[in-house]
Amino acid sequence: MRTGAAAGHVGYFHEAILFDSDEHLLAVVVPFLLGGVEAGEPTVVGLGERNAELVRRALPVGSGVTFLPGGEVYARPTAAIRSYRKMLAAYVAGGARQIRIVGELPAAALGSTWDWWARYESAINHAYDDFPLWSMCAYDTRTTPPRVLADVARTHPRVAGPDGQHLPSEVYREPTHYLTEPRPMLPDPVQRTTPLVELTDPTPAQARAAVHAADQGQLPGDDVEDLAVAVSEMVGNALRHGLGPTRMRLWSGPDRIVVTVHDRGPGPKDPYAGLLPAGDGAAGGLGLWITYQSCNHVALHRDADGFTVRLTAGNPHFPV
Repeated sequence: MRTGAAAGHVGYFHEAILFDSDEHLLAVVVPFLLGGVEAGEPTVVGLGERNAELVRRALPVGSGVTFLPGGEVYARPTAAIRSYRKMLAAYVAGGARQIRIVGELPAAALGSTWDWWARYESAINHAYDDFPLWSMCAYDTRTTPPRVLADVARTHPRVAGPDGQHLPSEVYREPTHYLTEPRPMLPDPVQRTTPLVELTDPTPAQARAAVHAADQGQLPGDDVEDLAVAVSEMVGNALRHGLGPTRMRLWSGPDRIVVTVHDRGPGPKDPYAGLLPAGDGAAGGLGLWITYQSCNHVALHRDADGFTVRLTAGNPHFPV
């Protein structure tokens, strides 16, 4: 039997904490965690170092709460989904009727790479819905950009307050709607320079060769190889499933290589493409899923001119 605000709920009970002080955060998190321990539920903290220590000190010694080490789980959205699903499955196999987790994304995720983490926050409403999970995602309103907070409200069905309330978000959008909305792609500053490579209808082999030729030693060899494979996958997808012409452009910066692949088609039909593997590998879904695991950032953009995917190897962070 499930307990607390999630009692009687089937599937994933997903909430945001929009806190403006340490006291606000603790007023929500501590009762949430202790309630889970009292109910005999697996109770987990996946906060960053500062906030994890804040919560640890507020809990009684030997509270029984599990603290995940560091923020490594949030290296890439696809890896985070895979890691959490594995952990949740293990808890359920051990007899858990409900699992409680409070977590937060690292500060770097709220900048130029927020677009794929916004997709993550939406997609997990589906990806975790086959588990009895109650989770809270913490966002500090003092430091979180307004554009991120707007997406948080649209990807979290509820907001947990310090007064014990669990209020529905008035602007929440189901993943199948949110993930298919046109979203602007923040231009990487390196894209303001002349592309090093511009190809029309390249073969996957030509795309791979172009990436290798652009390597100026600024990235580890494995990163360059991963990018070459990802670009090859995206070019292949565009040629097979898109509307021509397929255009590839490449920029090389001091700490990254950026590639865009564009075609005039609408892009993958699967709203979860990239974040979850397509069940049958159709319409490029599997290739984009592989790409999400190979690159440091993947951005997707649909507009009247077609579909563009941007792949970054190296440092994907820039001022926004």
